[in-house]
Amino acid sequence: MTDLLKIGLGAPQYGLFADPATLSGFAADVEAIGFDSLWVGDRALVPTHPKDAYPGGGPVPEEYRTFLDPVVTLSFLAHATRRLRLGTSTLNAPFYSPLLLARSLVSVDILSGGRLDVGFGLGWSSDEYEAIGVPWRGRGARLEEILDVLEHVWSGSPAEYKGELWTIPSAHIETLPVQRPRPPVLLGGFTPATLERIGRRADGWAGVALPVPQLAYVISQIRQFAEVAGRDPGALRTVVRVNPAVTAEAAPTDAVPYRGTVVQVSDYLLAAHAAGADEVLVDLQQTARNADELTDLAHRFHVQLSKG
Repeated sequence: MTDLLKIGLGAPQYGLFADPATLSGFAADVEAIGFDSLWVGDRALVPTHPKDAYPGGGPVPEEYRTFLDPVVTLSFLAHATRRLRLGTSTLNAPFYSPLLLARSLVSVDILSGGRLDVGFGLGWSSDEYEAIGVPWRGRGARLEEILDVLEHVWSGSPAEYKGELWTIPSAHIETLPVQRPRPPVLLGGFTPATLERIGRRADGWAGVALPVPQLAYVISQIRQFAEVAGRDPGALRTVVRVNPAVTAEAAPTDAVPYRGTVVQVSDYLLAAHAAGADEVLVDLQQTARNADELTDLAHRFHVQLSKG
């Protein structure tokens, strides 16, 4: 864990914020404020009658019904910013062909001058998998092979690969990432299989807001898996994401950080940092009502978190 907390934001991407002027203006404003990163998510559709429960309970947020493509949005942000790290939290890797995914992500890394962080997840909606035409079963093994293909293609070695799901014939693929050997790869989720995968082969965890003791436990488990794999556990990053409903009045303690004042949510995130999180990510698109409020809330969070 690094001593200095890095502070990130969800980039305007969905709902009423899926707008180019909002996206470019917000990116410039938060870069000037001093934020460290902007992150995009991945949503293909919102099922009318979902087969699977939305994580955290409740209905799928209506704002997700309008959702810009994550990689296209990152490309836009690469042009609109100069310093901010640009990440995915998270990209549902099994949705994509790994060869084309490698090309898309390396393009962002090149266009941003090496500022890309790649967060991969498995998603939670079997409806999306069905619509995209990808099997829901076996998605963990699919992710493993996607990571294999990405590492192989990005290594600069001759692009010839034979796996269970994909075959790449001998070919020239010389579009390589600026960051070597590749952009940092974070993985989301907290099943035992996911934590083992992070410790064995990822650069860190794209985490979510959990009770602080549970958060600390998950981080310790990842570090133990890294040690078992012969890797340096201290080199792994943890980025904790929260999508809060920001309130004017203090919320009950058990509602924080999902609901609460800027101070309450910030205090939770500072506690998460003390528990091992290197970076926190606040997505304000489900609470702000317009672009000005989005920027104002971001500024208030930066002030509060910087005090810690």
